Amino acid sequence: MSDLRDPAPYDALLLLSFGGPEGPDDVVPFLANVTRGRGIPEERLKEVGKHYFLFGGVSPINAQNRALLAALREDFSAHGLDLPVYWGNRNWAPYLTDTLREMVGDGHRRIAVLATSAYASYSGCRQYRENLADALAALEAEGLPVPRVDKLRHYFNHPGFVEPMVEGVLASLAELPDEVRPDAHLAFTTHSIPLSAADTSGPVEAHGDGGAYVAEHLDVARLIVDAVRERTGVAHPWRLVYQSRSGAPHIPWLEPDICDHLETLHGDGVPAVVMAPIGFVSDHMEVLYDLDTEATAKAAELGLPVRRSATVGADPRFAAAVRDLVLERAAAERGLEPQRCALGALGASHDLCPVGCCPARAPKPAAAGADSPYA
Repeated sequence: MSDLRDPAPYDALLLLSFGGPEGPDDVVPFLANVTRGRGIPEERLKEVGKHYFLFGGVSPINAQNRALLAALREDFSAHGLDLPVYWGNRNWAPYLTDTLREMVGDGHRRIAVLATSAYASYSGCRQYRENLADALAALEAEGLPVPRVDKLRHYFNHPGFVEPMVEGVLASLAELPDEVRPDAHLAFTTHSIPLSAADTSGPVEAHGDGGAYVAEHLDVARLIVDAVRERTGVAHPWRLVYQSRSGAPHIPWLEPDICDHLETLHGDGVPAVVMAPIGFVSDHMEVLYDLDTEATAKAAELGLPVRRSATVGADPRFAAAVRDLVLERAAAERGLEPQRCALGALGASHDLCPVGCCPARAPKPAAAGADSPYA
């Protein structure tokens, strides 16, 4: 009988993330990487980069990925999972192509990929798959072996992702003054994206009215609200809201913005708010600036008590969830039917992104999907 703890056919795990600058001199080159092909002038990039300069030009995301990398290695070792873990970024060192080059040099040919984005969307899933395809094409052009890469399923509703967020919300509620805590509202935040991208997120059958992107976030928010109610006896009012909008103002994006929402709540007489960034794996720049700086300043201006709950980061339960996802997918690839951990109404996400899932405006090759040129 096959061992459900066996990582075969995988011989390595790749932690794939966005990347970020690690000093003032990195900020503009990093943003040039992020916006490549859009023709944005350097002066505009410097203006956009002001958020980073407030923090010494350092994004926290790379340090957080190092912490997650260490947590994954520690968890794998403690549970006898002999699977090396590598790390590569889309937009800054260590670059994805360089990391894949290192991996094939080390002899790895079947690679599981964990993206630091838990939900379905073009920017959160397919764009990572496009980056993988570009990197594999670069290896092929260099005459190097081209490994098989399989992106692990979306983990937004895995208990190891949800439970740390539940505890974060509970901790933030406990920090509020006693007199406002019972009537505090919960504002679940995630990155705003264009309505057109939201409506076409996920498989084709999920398209429309926010698509899988909105549905998945709502599912997680309900899970957290229910858990908070069970543990405190209080049913806190809540709403899914958005942050970090960018791009042309005439293009409609998901709303309301967190700052607008805080103004509305204050006008309605709400006494306090907990902001819960469920759309983010770690406390990177969008969390530090858009919530901890901008939204917190708006709340102070309004005289509205707010707390911001923790993201999952390198929580050991999340590292254990990644191990679970790797072994689950490995078993499925060996033809078994593993039990798939998932909370909420939506169930476990697909292993293989189907054709038409989270489409780009301009079609590009994407690896690790039903339409991959690298099967």
